[in-house]
Amino acid sequence: MIRAIRPFLRGSTYSGMLFAYGGALASLPLLPFALLPALAWHPAPQGARVALVLLVWAALVGAAGLARATRRALIVSARRLLGVRLPDPAAAARPAGPTPGLVLPSSGSDRWRTPVWLLLHVALGWAGGLVSGALLFAGLALPGGWTGVWAGLDLPGRVVRVNGGWPSWVLALGCVLLAAVMCVVVTNVLRWSAPRLLGPSSAERLALAAEREQVLAERNRLAHELHDSIGHTLTAATIQAAVAGELLSADPVAARAALRSIEESARAALEDLDYVLGVLREEKAGTAPTRTLADLPELLDRVRHAGAVVEAEVSGEPAQVQGTLSRAAYRILQEGLTNALRHGAGGPIGVRVAATPDGLELGVVNRTGTGTGTGTGTGTGTGAGTGAFPASGHGLRGLAERVRLLHGEIEAGPDGPQHWRLAVRLPVRLSA
Repeated sequence: MIRAIRPFLRGSTYSGMLFAYGGALASLPLLPFALLPALAWHPAPQGARVALVLLVWAALVGAAGLARATRRALIVSARRLLGVRLPDPAAAARPAGPTPGLVLPSSGSDRWRTPVWLLLHVALGWAGGLVSGALLFAGLALPGGWTGVWAGLDLPGRVVRVNGGWPSWVLALGCVLLAAVMCVVVTNVLRWSAPRLLGPSSAERLALAAEREQVLAERNRLAHELHDSIGHTLTAATIQAAVAGELLSADPVAARAALRSIEESARAALEDLDYVLGVLREEKAGTAPTRTLADLPELLDRVRHAGAVVEAEVSGEPAQVQGTLSRAAYRILQEGLTNALRHGAGGPIGVRVAATPDGLELGVVNRTGTGTGTGTGTGTGTGAGTGAFPASGHGLRGLAERVRLLHGEIEAGPDGPQHWRLAVRLPVRLSA
């Protein structure tokens, strides 16, 4: 019982009826144009002229539904007054994250869905408005017969007339209830048909799915960049802070150097973080911070300031590697060094960069096993230990995905009983 009367108590039922009334009123400016052919057709019978007016009026209403602005207005109003879930019509023209939005295509058959919806909207608005209006007027006028209005029922052989007393009140209540039922029916029909006629077509769904895929791919890329940058900075800063704490009394100069390195690393990481957050908030982000192989010496210095011994072997001309490959190579080496700092067991970290005419070879090798404590910058290495930092596995997966997108090869695993080796080979073209 309560479920049956629930639609009559919802405000959305009557806001939906207002939406239907709005469609009826919006069609009124087209009525004078629909009357013109009937006025010019004088010899025609009255019924034919009325039918002509209705046909021309329907054609004009349907033509108005072909406009894109009409569809946008209908979607926005249906979302607010009917409470149906429809995609934002402005989303196709608005940039979604860092990639430009896609213009939703519309086929010829899909374009007719909006005119059909508009005709249904107007027809229900007029029918519901006239019927519910007449019922409401009767419900207000019948009680007591104070306006002289009466109701009657023509039965075979007699006429039953109600013009006062309690029967008029009962009949008035019935009219009001019927008006409410009419509102429920009209609103439910509009709410049922809105997703089918105003919702996205199959082509639009494909375009929206492609847009979402682009956004997710870009955010996944940003997540990799953030993991590489912030992960490396926090790892190095944690170790450098421990080094500074141990050297604060014994070697203040070295401690201050470690603190300066923490400051420089944190500043670079903040630039990356500000850029990524700006993109995720769909704000106008600044220029993306770029780290390339040209910044490799600075990266190695930060690792050395963390107390690690880094043995770098660079051959060829890595500076000639440009663009995406150079940025990806920097991130790969950064992640490899971060893993060496996190999970290495002290000793030197070997870094190899070899640029050849047809490939770029990158490698990071570090000791494994139980660490011996944080190094002091005297050549013993960091020795953070395998348990000092939790291993999430995201780093290696991100590296593998990055290398795969660049059509390269990656190997990561034990290299003998006490070493871990990361080796990457990327196809590359050197600039002249």
